[in-house]
Amino acid sequence: MESRPCIAMIGSNMMDLVTYYDERFPRLGETIVGKDFEIGFGGKGANQAVAVARLGGEVILLTAVGDDLFGPLVQENFARQGIDTRYVKVIPGKTSGVAPIFVNPRGENSIFIIPGANLFLEPEDVERAKEDLARASFFLLQLEIKLSTVYHAVALARELNRRVILNPAPAQKLDFKLLEGVFLFVPNETELQNLLDLPSTGNDEVKEGIEILLQKGIENVLVTLGERGSVLGNRHGFSWFPPYEVTPVDTTGAGDAFLGSLAFFLAREYPLEEAIDRASAYAALSTTRRGTQKSFPSREEFTEWLKIARKKGG
Repeated sequence: MESRPCIAMIGSNMMDLVTYYDERFPRLGETIVGKDFEIGFGGKGANQAVAVARLGGEVILLTAVGDDLFGPLVQENFARQGIDTRYVKVIPGKTSGVAPIFVNPRGENSIFIIPGANLFLEPEDVERAKEDLARASFFLLQLEIKLSTVYHAVALARELNRRVILNPAPAQKLDFKLLEGVFLFVPNETELQNLLDLPSTGNDEVKEGIEILLQKGIENVLVTLGERGSVLGNRHGFSWFPPYEVTPVDTTGAGDAFLGSLAFFLAREYPLEEAIDRASAYAALSTTRRGTQKSFPSREEFTEWLKIARKKGG
């Protein structure tokens, strides 16, 4: 029996409040009738953890919920996914994180996040889990929690000789001196533009942004470009990855499906470029279903689909 890859996810969880609408978003002061509404489990960290679990990986999960009605539901969902909840911190008097999401007829989304209890996950919580975190081959991080907690996790990974995958979302000012040696830095094109004040997200500007980040001590930079695929930059140069061909229904959570599956494939010791290609396929398949975590395919579903999957332009 093959061993399960182990990923540490230190990050956020949210309750997704998803509105689907026809034609257009309401103007200021206007009320219009929406098409449909769903409540689901989300948050960048939680989504990425669930993607790992759906593919068969073990997740060491560090996150925080409020003592409101959503908190127990979030913990029950993790347990159903086979994720250990011993390090899910409950914050008295605080609400759990929520994410109102608005999805247009083309499956594209706009999202607000209200972090709530997520902002109370502390560096000390990471330190308390050190013994278990040492079992993970990768630390998977995002920016929906305190930056001090993110920086502490990066420092601990360095101490434990573990590799870090950092998704700098939502984009904010970062101290790159505290991120030196990060194995893989994965912004989308908008986050890259906001992080570095780039004038646009054309291919030349994306390459320029990658080069800036490599000079700051990042080992590999992978920029996701939506329908244009993704581009990887490191000391060996640049590699471009075309997207897979699907008819999207809902793109919510596709970036998280990509990152969670990427961590899983890397922990399975796939070469970086092969892991990126497989993660692109996994994320593409997730967009063919509505919702976030519930759209993430199992390992068996993904393996079967991969046999017939085609890349755009391929």
